[in-house]
Amino acid sequence: MRVVRVLRDSDFRYGLADDHCVTLISDNPFAAWEPEATLMLSEASLLTPVVPTKIVCVGLNYRGHAAELGQPLPEEPVIFLKPPTSINGPGGTIAIPAGVGRVDYEAELGVVIGRRTHNVTPAEASQNILGYTCANDVTARDIQKRDGQWTRAKGFDGFCPLGPWVETDVDPEDLLIQSIVNGQVRQEARTSEMIFDVYTLVSFISQVMTLVPGDVVLTGTPAGIGPISPGDTVEVKIEGIGSLVNTVV
Repeated sequence: MRVVRVLRDSDFRYGLADDHCVTLISDNPFAAWEPEATLMLSEASLLTPVVPTKIVCVGLNYRGHAAELGQPLPEEPVIFLKPPTSINGPGGTIAIPAGVGRVDYEAELGVVIGRRTHNVTPAEASQNILGYTCANDVTARDIQKRDGQWTRAKGFDGFCPLGPWVETDVDPEDLLIQSIVNGQVRQEARTSEMIFDVYTLVSFISQVMTLVPGDVVLTGTPAGIGPISPGDTVEVKIEGIGSLVNTVV
């Protein structure tokens, strides 16, 4: 099942999509709902699929990425936050702020929480996940290096594209993940190469903070990060989920 969020008659509506159609639902996907009107997927204006209260991100979760940054492998997950205002939708533009220097793409698997999650085990975590989406943890790399921490570098408006939907029927343990810039593959790995798997990450984070429905966990990026420039088209493609495409301005 693909959960989407669309603009409909000047309102934001949730729906369920297949390859051709979107069936609007009477409430959000975390509540009891009924099917309503149907529209063609090609006519739907897709928005970011959820509106999280927080985006919890994981750094250095692929061995290759840690190596390319010259960092040791973490002994436990390294987490940080991106603000909800960094959310960007499918087809949205990534605006490079003036004077920030290098800005990078980072393809990531996004985990969408489906129910209140606090102090769960990895085995329990799987029952609290609604599904998965494509994500791009856009990063102002020069600022990250200067600040010595990640909030400002990763927190600019629009620096967290998500979408195009939440896929509920996919196993996250061994998916192909790619970033493609202007038609050229820049990152390519499998989620099985993560240092800490999805369920371990959700469990770990839930020991620190309560996750609520709609919150998003970004699970880290593979090796191959690189800069983007105005005019570029950036695609995050994940097997079994779909493709998230954004342009850079």
